[in-house]
Amino acid sequence: MPLLASLALILLIAVAPARAEWVHVSGTAMTTAIEMEYWTDDPAVAGKAGDAVLAVFQQIDRQMSRYREESELSRVNRQAANALVAVTDSLFKVLQEAIRVSKLSSGAFDISFGSVGYLYDFRARRQPSAEELATGLATVNYRSIALDPEAKTVRFLQEGVRLDLGGIAKGYAVDRGIDILKSFGIRHARLSAGGDMRLLGNKQGKPWIVGVRDPRSEDRNALVMPLSDVAVSTSGDYERFFFDDAGKRVHHILSPATGKPAKGVQSVTILGPDALTTDGLSTAVFVLGSAKGLELINRLDGIDAVIIDELRQVHYSDGLMPPESGS
Repeated sequence: MPLLASLALILLIAVAPARAEWVHVSGTAMTTAIEMEYWTDDPAVAGKAGDAVLAVFQQIDRQMSRYREESELSRVNRQAANALVAVTDSLFKVLQEAIRVSKLSSGAFDISFGSVGYLYDFRARRQPSAEELATGLATVNYRSIALDPEAKTVRFLQEGVRLDLGGIAKGYAVDRGIDILKSFGIRHARLSAGGDMRLLGNKQGKPWIVGVRDPRSEDRNALVMPLSDVAVSTSGDYERFFFDDAGKRVHHILSPATGKPAKGVQSVTILGPDALTTDGLSTAVFVLGSAKGLELINRLDGIDAVIIDELRQVHYSDGLMPPESGS
């Protein structure tokens, strides 16, 4: 082969780009399905990135699940009423955000609802008696959770408090998963865990199309939204529920004030900069209801909401309302 032709061949091989592709990865963690897709032109990244994201979900589940006796959260629940309990930075961050959302929502979101939540068994269609509710509600109060930011410690100011991070930990895990993808050089991705989702960039020049499910249909969306670079969390009364003997829907989103399923709303979708924020707020707004929920969201910069109420009417926060047309 002539020298000139050889050099040309070497040059072509050197500059030929690796095959870029969308990689799809799925798994299960934190009792929910994990789905992700991301764009990469590095074959070495294709599998490793997804595996690393699933690993961080598993690690957070081992740390923050109240169902695992050996978890860090379970240790807090056992010990914090009697002593200061030092916790990791990650758990402390989630607890801090939970308290912040509790204060913003005047207690509509409250991780101490675990004192009542454990009384429900949705598989066995069991709900607590009035007496059990009264006993559990006596310890539902986020003000009983004392955090020390410098020492990273937790202390309960009342006996019987039980924390449950089911309304916020998955959002934190989604954010951590996006950080992992970024560390692999990925700039376009979608990562979802149940009702929590984070979009990184866009879909290669096009927006991601995100559907808000019709709460009364498994295969129909109530609306779709073109989005990019945003977190989206949805709380709905269709996620975990059963019908009682009177035919009433008993779902898992409990009001901290009553210990019973919150009424007036079928689903709430929150959009914001990170899933830790949107996860907690979606539960808070569901409990508050459409009027008070929108009042809260409209006070917060960079946060929007879509609420479907019990009459199946759709309500939007100010940031999602179309501009008024001039006359």
